[in-house]
Amino acid sequence: MNIRSEQPGDYREVENLTREAFWNVYRPGCTEHYVLNQYRSNPDFVPELDLVMEEDGRIMGHIMFSKAELVLDDGTRRSSWTFGPISIHPDYKRKGYGLKLLNYALEKARELGIGFLCMEGNIDFYRHAGFDLASKLGIHYHAEPRDAEVPYFLAQELIPGWLKSNGIIEATYCPPKGYFVADENPEAFEAYEATFPEKVKLRLPGQLV
Repeated sequence: MNIRSEQPGDYREVENLTREAFWNVYRPGCTEHYVLNQYRSNPDFVPELDLVMEEDGRIMGHIMFSKAELVLDDGTRRSSWTFGPISIHPDYKRKGYGLKLLNYALEKARELGIGFLCMEGNIDFYRHAGFDLASKLGIHYHAEPRDAEVPYFLAQELIPGWLKSNGIIEATYCPPKGYFVADENPEAFEAYEATFPEKVKLRLPGQLV
C-alpha cells in the first residue's frame, strides 16, 4: 500500500474511482466525482491534502480537503476545514483501507497546522479516527435546530485547544458552497456525467435524496 499526492495524470482515474465508490449510495447515481472535478480549481481546495492510495500499482482510494468557515454568534467568521469525498473502490471496501487513508491524511493535516475539522458522516466509522458529535464542542449545523445533537454532523480538534485559542466557544458551520456545484449547475453536471460509461441509477433504501 502506498499513499501519495494526486497528480494531473490521475484525475480521470480518480474521478472514475469516486463515481464507482458513491454510485447509488446517497442518491440514485452520484455527484461526488463532479464535485471533485470542479473543486481542483476552487480556491478552497487544499492541494497538499489531495491524496491517493495505491495497492499493487492500482489507485483504489482518494481523499480531498477544503477550507471552510465557522460563524460565531456575533457574526464573526473563523477559518476552519472539512474533508471529503473520501473514496475507496468497492473491491477494497470493508478491509480497513478507508481508515488507514483517513488517519494518514489527518496526521498530514495536523502537520500543516490545520487545527479543527467539521464533516458529515457516519459516527460508527469516523469515531475510529477521533471524531465525535460536533455539538459536544459547541459547533452547530446550519440546517438543524441549535440545541440538536445532529448524529451525522461530526467534528474533531486536530490540535487540542484550537477552538479556545481562537476564541470559539460556540459557532455555526455551513458546508462550503463548492460541495453543491452539481445541484447549482445541473446541465453542466449532466454533460460531464455523459462522458462516463452508462450505469443504472437505482432508488435504494437508506439514500438521502
